[in-house]
Amino acid sequence: MKRFLMSFALLATLGTSLPASAASFWQCLKTQPVYFDGTITDAAVATEALSILTDQVINAGLAETLASPGNFTVYAPVNDAFLAIPSDILSAITADPDGLLKAVLLYHVSNGYYDPRRAYFPRKAPTEAGQNIFFSRGGGSPRVNNANVQCQPVRTTNGTVFIIDSVLLPQFFAQ
Repeated sequence: MKRFLMSFALLATLGTSLPASAASFWQCLKTQPVYFDGTITDAAVATEALSILTDQVINAGLAETLASPGNFTVYAPVNDAFLAIPSDILSAITADPDGLLKAVLLYHVSNGYYDPRRAYFPRKAPTEAGQNIFFSRGGGSPRVNNANVQCQPVRTTNGTVFIIDSVLLPQFFAQ
């Protein structure tokens, strides 16, 4: 129980500081994960800074998927990331939970362990949306596409969560 409470307290503070220099990038690589005794879904529900993401995961019917056995990597945008999306675009995304919303959310999930902090050179990683995301460094900070990555990942029973400061939007092609 003590471990759970410590994990919960650490989770509550995630997403508040992002590295800004090259020196902090190397320090970021040394940052040990927080361990959460539960699934990715449980960790998201327990983290207030991820409440909008949690609501949208439930809305899209993906909560069970992110609670299933596996080794997922989730790039989890904080609430402010969702609030930064223009309201008409966010409304269009959330109005289509089985299509557009699910595609956007699955673009934040990789099957397997992928650590964006380890991008010494730009590299790509596949997502469950069928498109790649790209890891790089910007201003000394690890990045997923153009989102800054919180240095301290959260390890759960079925994967790893990296907190990011932007919502990742996949590319959609007109047919």
